[in-house]
Amino acid sequence: MNTLGDVGEFGLIKRVTADREQPPTTLLGPGDDSAVVAAPDGRVVACTDVLVEGVHFRLDWSAPDQVGRKAAAANLADIAAMGAVPTALLVGLACPRDTPVETLEGLAAGLWAEAASAGAGVVGGDVASGPAIVLSVTALGSLQGRVPVTRAGAQPGDVVALCGRIGWAAAGLDVLHRGFRSPGAVVNAHRVPEPPYAAGPQAAQAGATSMIDVSDGLLADLAHVAEASGVTIEVSTAALVVPPRLAEVASALGVDPLGWLLTGGEDHALVATFPPGAVPEDWTVIGGAAAGDAVVLVDGAVRDGAAGWDHFAT
Repeated sequence: MNTLGDVGEFGLIKRVTADREQPPTTLLGPGDDSAVVAAPDGRVVACTDVLVEGVHFRLDWSAPDQVGRKAAAANLADIAAMGAVPTALLVGLACPRDTPVETLEGLAAGLWAEAASAGAGVVGGDVASGPAIVLSVTALGSLQGRVPVTRAGAQPGDVVALCGRIGWAAAGLDVLHRGFRSPGAVVNAHRVPEPPYAAGPQAAQAGATSMIDVSDGLLADLAHVAEASGVTIEVSTAALVVPPRLAEVASALGVDPLGWLLTGGEDHALVATFPPGAVPEDWTVIGGAAAGDAVVLVDGAVRDGAAGWDHFAT
């Protein structure tokens, strides 16, 4: 079995970039000192996310291509949350020199596949030696002439709406932590999120006043909107439907599935605020924004416990 030490940095790059198709926005792809990506709008939306082995993923829980897809999705969802269309990914990879090439090719295949699903390309990156696998992905996107939708625009009287699934990844993680590998639909939700990429530009066109992707938990991420906008965000649990599959898993594990929906991260759904009557089809109204302190209320009260994932919480 060949390792990274056997093929070297440039041998690996050739393996994972050969014969890959690029979208029209890629004017110059991998192979030079830099890539060239079209930006007809004159602006580029950019974000970066880091996935660390043992923190964000485990290769005994996920296949390499699933890890690659997850790393890409975390960034592509951030682009969509600005109301933009993804155009390109740049990938920084650190890993031990004895990492099997097959593992790295799987990671690359997942990155390419998820990028293609959002209409983007993988245009470049870097490879370095490290004690564990670390993927640092930078995503670029185009606003296509639209104003970016930030976290700071929510207004009192707006409605809060959600697009995409929540709670599934958290449920899958709980299942894996209990030592199980099924049900597959729930576990795979942790392995590979399914962000609604097209819903971001759709929301922007509909007049969304603020938007964010649910990466750390619905309440945690809505708290960022509340703080940036200076409003109170109110969430109604009556509007959050627990899917039957999650209810079954929660019953088997002896937990409240509502906790997964409110505080579970890594599904990368989109949550946004809209003026009344402007919510697009496929979005579900789950609450509203009101004048007041920058807090998130659940059924009229601040919910006890953690609002979501925090890397540095004790």
